[in-house]
Amino acid sequence: MTETVHLEVADGVGVIRLDRPPMNALDIALQDRLRELAEEVSGRDDVRAVVVWGGEKVFAAGADIKEMQVMDHAAMVARGRGLQDAFTAIARIPKPVVAAVTGYALGGGCELALCADYRIAAENAKLGQPEILLGVIPGAGGTQRLPRLIGPSKAKDLIFTGRMVKADEALSLGLVDRVVPADEVYAQAHAWAARLAKGPAIALRGAKEAVDAGLETDIDTGLSIERGWFAGLFATEDREVGMRSFVEEGPGKAKFR
Repeated sequence: MTETVHLEVADGVGVIRLDRPPMNALDIALQDRLRELAEEVSGRDDVRAVVVWGGEKVFAAGADIKEMQVMDHAAMVARGRGLQDAFTAIARIPKPVVAAVTGYALGGGCELALCADYRIAAENAKLGQPEILLGVIPGAGGTQRLPRLIGPSKAKDLIFTGRMVKADEALSLGLVDRVVPADEVYAQAHAWAARLAKGPAIALRGAKEAVDAGLETDIDTGLSIERGWFAGLFATEDREVGMRSFVEEGPGKAKFR
């Protein structure tokens, strides 16, 4: 079987590369492979930050509709959790994750980008949740992650209409975080990841978990999560290195192990 997702690791950065031409349609095999690779990079000490990348032309144009068309209610009930689990595995990678978005990121492709911590999009990128045009709704987290990111009314506009947005509008909505020329997307995403790969791994994990878990609860519980991580990091070598470097050399010069 042809591998539709690849993992390359170098210098602390793991690149999860979708490779199912021409549009990186997210069939079941690709979804399951995404979950496997998300679990792999989560456990690998040599991966400290992650890039999700669809290639120079397209991020992912959505689910494999031909595969989905033949599924009845019972089949989707059986598959729905596996679909969501694949995307949730990406969202729960306990390391910084950046999506490098070129071309189309529609439906499941948009939902995959939503699972990243940061999104860098090409000037020619188009994003959206067009599932309503097929008579269904987003099923891989779009109705949950999109409103948490851009707010409920803006998310409902995209989900209700199914319309695509160009990169500039996606930036104004907060759907992406940076827009750059198409030939710079991967380089800038990799540079973002490479910079964080040199940071304090446990503190970055704590920061991500505190933000993500805190968003799902009340402020007091969120502060308790933050407090636990903050105090716990005082037991790490990175905390000793960081504070010693600050006192002796000034800010931003620590070399974390």
